[in-house]
Amino acid sequence: IYDAEEKCAVSKDGDASWFALPGVLLWEDFISAEEEAELVSHMDQSTWNLSQSGRRKQDFGPKVNFKKKKVRVGHFTGLPAQSCKLVERMHQEQSLKDFSPVEQCNLDYSPERGAHIDPHLDDTWLWGERLVTVNMLSDTTLTLSLQQGEAELHVAVPLPRRSLLVLSGPVRHTWKHAILRAHISQRRVCSTFRELSAEFLPGGAQAELGSQLLRTALTFTGVPL
Repeated sequence: IYDAEEKCAVSKDGDASWFALPGVLLWEDFISAEEEAELVSHMDQSTWNLSQSGRRKQDFGPKVNFKKKKVRVGHFTGLPAQSCKLVERMHQEQSLKDFSPVEQCNLDYSPERGAHIDPHLDDTWLWGERLVTVNMLSDTTLTLSLQQGEAELHVAVPLPRRSLLVLSGPVRHTWKHAILRAHISQRRVCSTFRELSAEFLPGGAQAELGSQLLRTALTFTGVPL
């Protein structure tokens, strides 16, 4: 498990300067080659829906209107059965012991479709502190970017095949993240897991709804929406 908090560098005029980057955790070989093949095979047995920027996707999660800040269970039936053992394994890492995902999004990237994802910040009204992604079928690079005055700082985070990536803290809330088209050289499939924000947890304004969503998610009987 690799923690990038004190192991990032930025280069200027050929000289590298080290700086702290809290909130990036990489777990190499999180899944085996056999598990990877099984997971992707199950995904390919379901329909992939066309998404933005050349991606295809499968969603397992509640129905959400982020603009109106409305969420409901809808046709959500839980996370897929194959993810149960992945979540149990996540709990072996100290920083993920209490991670309870309520949503899973599978994405399929292909160089033939020019698939990529533009720099963005994930929602913070519904989704909580940690974003967890399992990277499959090929190596790629996550590009982090931070605007500093008129300049923009970029950090490239290598994502090996079959690794797990956790984004939290400053990297979750202030750094945008992207997968550039140039970093998709062959098919890549990933599963991103999201947890609930404090508003939907015990003591929050929508704790009851959050509890219902979590109970549904963790049945692990879901089909893609």
